[in-house]
Amino acid sequence: MLRIDPPLPPIASQGDGTYPRPQLVRSEWSDLTGRWGFAVDDDDRGIREQWFANPSFDASIVVPFPPESSASGIGDPRPHTALWYHRALTHDEVLAAGHRDGRRLILRFGAVDYRAIVWVDGQRVGSHEGGHTPFAVDITDALERDGGGHVVVRVEDRATDVAQPRGKQDWRDEPHAIWYHRTSGIWQPVWLESVPAGPAIEWIHWRADLPSGRVHARIGLTTTPASECVVDVELRHGDTLLARASTLARESEIEIDIPIPSQANGQAYEELVWSPENPRLIDAVIRTSDDGAPLDTVSSYLGLRSTSVDRRCFLLNDKPRFVRSVLSQGYWPDTHLAAPSAHALRQEVELIKELGFNAARVHQKFEDPRFLFWADRLGLMIWAEAPAVFSFTPTAVERTVREWLEVVHRDVSHPSIVTWVPLNESWGVQHIAHDSRMLHHALALVHLTKALDPTRPVVSNDGWEQAETDIVAIHDYEGDGEVMGARYKDRAAVDEMITGVGPAGRRLVLTGDVDDAPVMLTEFGGISFDVHRTDHAWGYTSASSDSDFRDRLSSLMAGIHDSTALAGYCYTQLTDTLQETNGLVGADRVPKLPVDELRAIMVGPRGSQPWE
Repeated sequence: MLRIDPPLPPIASQGDGTYPRPQLVRSEWSDLTGRWGFAVDDDDRGIREQWFANPSFDASIVVPFPPESSASGIGDPRPHTALWYHRALTHDEVLAAGHRDGRRLILRFGAVDYRAIVWVDGQRVGSHEGGHTPFAVDITDALERDGGGHVVVRVEDRATDVAQPRGKQDWRDEPHAIWYHRTSGIWQPVWLESVPAGPAIEWIHWRADLPSGRVHARIGLTTTPASECVVDVELRHGDTLLARASTLARESEIEIDIPIPSQANGQAYEELVWSPENPRLIDAVIRTSDDGAPLDTVSSYLGLRSTSVDRRCFLLNDKPRFVRSVLSQGYWPDTHLAAPSAHALRQEVELIKELGFNAARVHQKFEDPRFLFWADRLGLMIWAEAPAVFSFTPTAVERTVREWLEVVHRDVSHPSIVTWVPLNESWGVQHIAHDSRMLHHALALVHLTKALDPTRPVVSNDGWEQAETDIVAIHDYEGDGEVMGARYKDRAAVDEMITGVGPAGRRLVLTGDVDDAPVMLTEFGGISFDVHRTDHAWGYTSASSDSDFRDRLSSLMAGIHDSTALAGYCYTQLTDTLQETNGLVGADRVPKLPVDELRAIMVGPRGSQPWE
């Protein structure tokens, strides 16, 4: 029998940012974004009338843009009972995905907000709940014999269901205060992939053990091997082979420890370590075979780096690192939470770095993995934060935990992610200081996160009322630079707030010993400078001119730069977002002051040395 080796996939770290799962790359796939049929179902007739069997929708929508956005071609911000999508799959698209006899065809969704049911050729093939996390369905058996087919998706996103993790999406008809237009339906890529019918590689988790230079891989297979399945892993940096390892897979999850011999030499240790200044990535190829016959081949990448806290410092690769961060809402006027393009995600990372920041706190959103790819590749540290619910019920707890576990599973291998943030400002746990149920929920999220990933710090409730937090994260929108300077002058001044009441009139820490924990000012600023004369412009303080904005920003930052207590900061915010006109740049991503000037203000006299 002729042996056909699977085609070698592209080098993962050198991708152009368009592949939806950048850390598990296959050589063949079909992009299903573009124009789909679309219908609104406010009377909830679709299932009863079997729209999934005979889709005939008058309207069309551009996927993956939400129907509330103008880029979708719909531009309807009103809440609806249900949304329906339809797309025909062509024979050529199925072939382009690498599909052939003896393989399985997988339909993947990056994110659908909030609850989705999927049919293919009238047959229900799967469902998913959770607006920010990916899911996949095997459509092989549902396809018509000619290799084509019809995909139908029904979506529910209840505007008034505040037990849904929704982040900054408004539950009212129009945006108010700090909340924005909703992002419903399909809002991240949709694509086809073909995988072996036998054990195929479904996911990979990488963990770097520094300073030993060992890499730990956990690999998930689609099925438990029926016979002896060998998994081989090869690590390279550029053209240099770093290590090879293999193991026999007898279960659907396997673990492999891979020593990198060159990392045992202390003199060469730094040459492969990931940092914002030198974002070195290690490429990997993972192969499976059965009795010598190839089954599956994918490419991936990882970064050798460590994060921790010690002696009131945030440590990157075991060295103190001052975190200069900006709050990123990940929102665009024409596309909402969806990125306008894959290239726009690269531009966002580049903009953040050009402004002098070495980190970003992605706020109330699980960001598109393609954004994380550019953060990995270009060197931007990320605080990964969950979109919040706004009620505390058993349902809200279940949904929050499920989606959080899914995103940790999805993103745990990105070297750019340096901190996990499961809760923010007591959203969803409004009475955590007085209700033991809410406190237990916060503690459970901390401990669940550490059970899955003991390698990163966890901020339990960013802003105030923190429980067992690794970093004391404070939100303070005081507009007077001198007052801010006095509050954060030294650790003694900060400890008065920690042991007393914080700037927002709430206790900062509820449980846990934080004497040795680093302190960061993780939201401050919020100066509104409305350069585009926005309706209902909003900010914590307001500037009237270029010079006024420059003076206010410089005054606030001077106090931060003079502090000997802070291990980092996060300025609010990167971009103007609808009525929130407190960005350093407009919603169009045009800086409100010259980039060099903004950079000098944000970096300050400390300079840009890594340890500053």
